Amino acid sequence: MHPFISAGFALLPEKMKSPAAMGMLHAIGMQESRFMHRRQIRGPARGFWQFEKAGIAGVLNHPASAVTIRRILVGMRYGVDVEESHAAIEHNDALACCYARLLLWTIPEPLPGPDEPDKGWRQYLAAWNPGRARPETWNGYFREAQRLSMSGIWI
Repeated sequence: MHPFISAGFALLPEKMKSPAAMGMLHAIGMQESRFMHRRQIRGPARGFWQFEKAGIAGVLNHPASAVTIRRILVGMRYGVDVEESHAAIEHNDALACCYARLLLWTIPEPLPGPDEPDKGWRQYLAAWNPGRARPETWNGYFREAQRLSMSGIWI
């Protein structure tokens, strides 16, 4: 599968790790880049989860995520800085995974269960605010990601 998801999860507190979180990260990564593009084609987004600088700043400054991402950045010897993080996630998939998980962590509701693709779509839209949302691809990505995460093969 995607070993960088497990590598990113290893850097996070236990309370942030779950099959639902792995499923959402996989579904969003598929939706955003199909895990093929670390740099947005004709755009500013970086990493498999296609973060723009505003998303990086949001995770760095949100009360629910700031302490954790700052600890991770210092541990990886990065500065606690939007520009440096934005550049780093293009080449550091584990860090990009941490940013993606922490962005989801800022949503004040539980992650969707395996049979809740509509809830997953709403959370994705709320957190990522995609410019060209493609709802027609979401359900397939979500269901496959949930199946894989519930099987435990990523852990």
